[in-house]
Amino acid sequence: MDLNQTFEEFVEVAGHPAAQLKKVKDQGKKAIGVMPYYAPEELVYAAGMVPFGLWGSNTKKIKQAKEYCASFYCSLAQLDLEMLLDGTLDDLDGVIMTVLCDTLRPMSQNIRVAMEKLGKMPTIFLAHPQNRRPEYGIQYTISQYNNVKKQLEEISGEEITEEKLAEAIKVFNRSRAARRQFVKLAGQHPEAVSAVHRSAVLKSAFFMPKDEYTEKLEALNAALEALPESDWDGVRIVTSGIIADNPALLQILDENKIAIAADDVAHESRMFRVDASEEGDPMRALAQQFADQDYDVLLYDEQSSENRRAEYVVSLLKDNDAQGVVVFMQNFCDPEEMEYPALRKAFDENHVHHIRLGIDHQMVDFGQARTALQAFADVLQEAMMA
Repeated sequence: MDLNQTFEEFVEVAGHPAAQLKKVKDQGKKAIGVMPYYAPEELVYAAGMVPFGLWGSNTKKIKQAKEYCASFYCSLAQLDLEMLLDGTLDDLDGVIMTVLCDTLRPMSQNIRVAMEKLGKMPTIFLAHPQNRRPEYGIQYTISQYNNVKKQLEEISGEEITEEKLAEAIKVFNRSRAARRQFVKLAGQHPEAVSAVHRSAVLKSAFFMPKDEYTEKLEALNAALEALPESDWDGVRIVTSGIIADNPALLQILDENKIAIAADDVAHESRMFRVDASEEGDPMRALAQQFADQDYDVLLYDEQSSENRRAEYVVSLLKDNDAQGVVVFMQNFCDPEEMEYPALRKAFDENHVHHIRLGIDHQMVDFGQARTALQAFADVLQEAMMA
């Protein structure tokens, strides 16, 4: 396998989601847009349709969405609405809207109003419970997923049977396993997998049919496993935050020989950390999968009054032989901003080098980020040599 060619194929997919959507439609398939976070994409697949991730855009400008949004909404949410308004996503047959933060809650209604006003695609509202682990939380999640199921069946014209849903879970578990393996191999071979390419591979999962994506990724994983032991002489970091997919920003990591050993990023590993059971009732399995999600600023942590996400990120650093943490903080994200003091406290107590970078989908000038990352790389190099 030509690794560079394979990576460039993933870069093409990740950089041109509209073209991927058109490709899906040209194949006679229906596509459902899925906003962050934790929507059961298996239901879309079981309905014979293709789930299509909506995580903003690094190239769009916010214009029409300003009519519906407050200026302090994060750019990720505003850009999802912008693309729904400006025609970029007109090929979608529907959109699932989740409401796990204070921006997504009103945004879901803004999108519904906008789509109805313009006579566009149907919208599907999905409310997850915060008390997700008790039986009443499981039952509430199941009831919400059944509402989504019913609306997806109306759009697709196909019944989502238990057999189809069980098969979908197997398909998605296989994809999650392949992505976990890729993250591990990318951390072991930073000389072969740049930060830019790593992001493109993971981002492509949102825009390709899962079977096609997984087959392509498993072939890449096999090629990476065959590589000789890495001779990487740069530094290694753990990344954390909601999203860090801008190639211009990631290129700065590559230029300074900063490798991503592991991540706690919502757009990346949080999406495939937890599998759904392939035994028993498949709808309950999906509800239990959400209940088993953890270490996320958007999820209530009933097991501890302390910040266990910080504990988790520190363990990622130690388990993956990393020297520091880069926190990519989404501008205007209240949960992340409120959580940061607890993260910093945990990092300081564990003597973990870290920096916080404020990011936004609308950013085009990364001068400050470049300076900060260059200095951070020097600090980590010195720490390695001490």
